[in-house]
Amino acid sequence: MSHAPTTATRSSAFPDDEPLERTDSVEPVDLGRWGRYLRGPELRCAQTAAGLGWDPTETVVEPALADLDFGQWRGLPLAEVPESDAVRWLNNPEAAPHGGESVHDLLKRVDGWLAGLRDSGERVAVVTHPAVIRAAVVTVLSAPARSFWRIDVAPLSYTRLTCGGGQWTLRETGHPVIY
Repeated sequence: MSHAPTTATRSSAFPDDEPLERTDSVEPVDLGRWGRYLRGPELRCAQTAAGLGWDPTETVVEPALADLDFGQWRGLPLAEVPESDAVRWLNNPEAAPHGGESVHDLLKRVDGWLAGLRDSGERVAVVTHPAVIRAAVVTVLSAPARSFWRIDVAPLSYTRLTCGGGQWTLRETGHPVIY
């Protein structure tokens, strides 16, 4: 599940560890039975998980689910990033002109995390970031890294992945949570 909206997601800015725009935008919802509940380490993931009704004592912070590290661009509106840097970053998955993490590095991190879950038989519910969800979809589909930016992940939408026989499958993506 993608975290709820923040000021950064609404204003085309690079996120920092900002809170949700409105904590009342998330309500408890029954998404089925899960063996484990995981979330990214940022405040917006904690607030979304709490709003969904997840017990904080049973929700594990998973570092691999952290947002893409935007380095020096954290908190900046997209309009303040030099166009040449933005174009290079968007066109080259290995570029990190912001001094943070490249898309290539994020894909490797998420691939490693998914590999650790492969064939575990666990049902795992996750609250994370659009970038992490994009990376999971690219990884599961064995799509080229350049396709990362062609996947739209809306706030409070969910993506369902399944794994059997050592292979991940994308079951569904982009569905809004219905209360």
